[in-house]
Amino acid sequence: MTFRGWPSEALEFYEGLEADNSKTYWTAHLDFYEKQVRDPMRELLAELEPEFGPGKIFRPYRDVRFSKDKSPYKTHLGAWLDMGGYLQLSAEGLAAGCGVYQMDKEQLDRYRRAVVDDRAGAELAAIAGQVGVHGHGSLKTAPRGYDKEHPRADLLRHKGLTTWQQWEPAAWLGTAAAKKRIVDFLRASRPLKDWLDTNVR
Repeated sequence: MTFRGWPSEALEFYEGLEADNSKTYWTAHLDFYEKQVRDPMRELLAELEPEFGPGKIFRPYRDVRFSKDKSPYKTHLGAWLDMGGYLQLSAEGLAAGCGVYQMDKEQLDRYRRAVVDDRAGAELAAIAGQVGVHGHGSLKTAPRGYDKEHPRADLLRHKGLTTWQQWEPAAWLGTAAAKKRIVDFLRASRPLKDWLDTNVR
């Protein structure tokens, strides 16, 4: 099947799920979810695979074991690309990200050492200036053991680093143009992905 975008009703489905996050609502709309929400994502992932690797759609069910919020269903559809990249559809529209959202202890150590390295750090600073990056789990200042006045102290603060783009709902979302926006974003994010692959992963 050829990817042709998502119908506006796909976003309305998530608006309804936000208002009524229940098994009753989910069961009543399951067929619509599978055909009009999940299947277009499958088609998109299949078309992205030659350049960005195989993709995986995340389960729509929330893990509520350790959460105060017992809502059973996610109010977005998420998918991951094997070669790096995250896609998300929700009532707010389409979004995409690329990078490492939460580094483990060893990754974080490698990241910080790379940031203060003259060559690798300067390269990351240049990438951040070109594509724009988002820090996650960020400290208020440089971590212990690092110069708080370091010229790249702003990058040192982060425990995760990604690119991120959110597109609000519009007519193009129901066409193949949605794929072009994703592809353009992932290509623009490639310098950050390559830097992380070399220095962190």
